Amino acid sequence: MAMGLHFLKTHFIPAILLLFFSISISIAKPNCTDRCGNVSIPFPFGTTKDCYLHRSFFVNCNDTHYDPSKAFLGNSAINITSISLEGQLQVWQFIAKDCYSLNGSRYYNDPWIQIPRYLAVNNTANKFTVVGCDTRGFVSGNRVDRKYQTGCSSLCASEDDLDNGSCSGVGCCQTSIPKDVWRVNITLESFNQYKNYDNLTNKWDFNSCSYAFVVEETSFTFSPRNLYGLRNVKKLPMVLDWAIGNETCESAKKNLSSYACLSNNSECRKPDNGHGYRCYCLKGYRGNPYLVDGCEDIDECKDPSLNDCEKDRCVDIEGSFQCVCPKGYQGEGKTDGRGCVRIRGESLSLKLVA
Repeated sequence: MAMGLHFLKTHFIPAILLLFFSISISIAKPNCTDRCGNVSIPFPFGTTKDCYLHRSFFVNCNDTHYDPSKAFLGNSAINITSISLEGQLQVWQFIAKDCYSLNGSRYYNDPWIQIPRYLAVNNTANKFTVVGCDTRGFVSGNRVDRKYQTGCSSLCASEDDLDNGSCSGVGCCQTSIPKDVWRVNITLESFNQYKNYDNLTNKWDFNSCSYAFVVEETSFTFSPRNLYGLRNVKKLPMVLDWAIGNETCESAKKNLSSYACLSNNSECRKPDNGHGYRCYCLKGYRGNPYLVDGCEDIDECKDPSLNDCEKDRCVDIEGSFQCVCPKGYQGEGKTDGRGCVRIRGESLSLKLVA
């Protein structure tokens, strides 16, 4: 597969999916596994019945066939590579291929994915992408209780037509998918490769396959080499959104026995995609808002990037910090304000003592 991965950016796991900095805050329920191979597993997700909030958040940690272990969403073949408490999962998803040879034989597949309740395909981080020079690609399926379909077309006459990084319809095209999608079906069609043999032979040397996939946009940059390099690639990263239940924040708070935002230092917000609600630690706290003591105070004074105090005079307070001036100075103590100004004059000094 390495031959086909040159188009993936080396930082393909975005910052939003990097979970936990370098802090030692508990992320799983007590006595529950918080890691599967290289994947951190925060509650409401878990690897056993007592460790997840709902069956949709069951993580199947397969350590029998993989070393290191691999995490899968429930009993599906959806491989999880990252879980974020911001409400996202990164997973690997199969790509559609339509390949042909000069003798007219054809190989193609139409992959699909169906995700559990309380999850949806992220409609902003992902793009439906088609790569090829004689190609129409379609993505369809279900969103909420309705069906949807969208797609785009990609054409080119020669490899010289192609531009690095461009998905404007020449060798590569992209389009967005709608909100609330829980099932994705991908299909590919040719305009004329099976109707026009001359067209087929003219393009076969540089484009014997077409491809279509839903991919995390930051993970894919088009290159002319994709026309043949993608043939060796089976899966690409995709982002899913997750939330709690189907209720709004206001409705969920009325039933404290099932309300998921358990930390006293947490708040409830409506997700932009999908239904239900999510929990977040309040400003000045970090950790897991779905656990009783999960959101812990951030000591902003230990990290210069989190405070703007002058002269290293920072005092941590619960949920925030204060800047103080050293003896003989006065002011707000911030680098972006007046800072600390030396006190001059006997009368002013006396006033301060008083």
